[in-house]
Amino acid sequence: MEDQSIENLRMMMLIRAFETALAKRRDHGFQLLSTGEEAVAVGLCSALGEKDQLLTGGRSIGPALARGVDPGRLVAELLGKSTGINHGKGGRGHLAHPDSGFFGAHAVVGGNISIAAGVALARKLEGKGGFVAVLFGDGACGAGSLHETLNMAAIWNLPLLFVCNNNRLSVSTSRVDVLAPKRLSDLGTSFGLPSRTVDGMDVETVAEAAKEAAQTVRDGGGPVFLECVSHRFSSHSTTARETRNPAELAEIRTQCPIRRQIDRMVAAGVIEAGAEEALETQAQSRVSEAFAFADASPYPHPAEVLTDVG
Repeated sequence: MEDQSIENLRMMMLIRAFETALAKRRDHGFQLLSTGEEAVAVGLCSALGEKDQLLTGGRSIGPALARGVDPGRLVAELLGKSTGINHGKGGRGHLAHPDSGFFGAHAVVGGNISIAAGVALARKLEGKGGFVAVLFGDGACGAGSLHETLNMAAIWNLPLLFVCNNNRLSVSTSRVDVLAPKRLSDLGTSFGLPSRTVDGMDVETVAEAAKEAAQTVRDGGGPVFLECVSHRFSSHSTTARETRNPAELAEIRTQCPIRRQIDRMVAAGVIEAGAEEALETQAQSRVSEAFAFADASPYPHPAEVLTDVG
């Protein structure tokens, strides 16, 4: 248990360091970062096994790292390099590496949800074990594709875990202004799914809830809906203007999931006070190596422009 707590902390630090380094580059391109939301990705992925697959929306960098995608090949993909996991042609919005259990990202809001149902149906028909988790934002909860997929998943008893990362904003629109349910997990309840809302800023809480939900799905109990209420610490994207005022952002950042995990582990005697500095150094070193790999990699050859294109 202690080893998993430390691994959760390491992974959250890696995601934070990776995205911070990416945001500082002039060539970072259009990105959706998940700073502040690391606990959702890490907690969820701690519950996934080798046979399971994860699908995400466009905010895919943190979940991809948490699922085990190589950081060097990931940043190479984001920078359009040939050594990227999709040879520099997928980018953040279309990342895919099924061998790592990361079936893929989908840039269209809600576009990943019905695809996840197809993957889950295939898993059920093949009978080879494993289930599918689909991670989406609160903005997707207004999409018809979610409601249609919830219905089909319930009727067909699909091995599918719905995970809503509710960061309370659709770009800059408050979730309470556009979605009627008191809790977004109520959407799952309405289709008869076991559903739960948890604190998405606490990695251990997310991990516990995700493991319980995963066990239900694995045992043939059908689909489950998990809502993780979180905060993102930056604007919607690298090109979007921040609409929250400084005081609101300062208050939100006091809930940092990394700091919360450090404080918990120090209080429990798992790590000593100040030990996080060494862990941060390790994360920074790993990120530096990843970016050095990407920078040394070539861009795809022009002759390859039509390869991998369906």
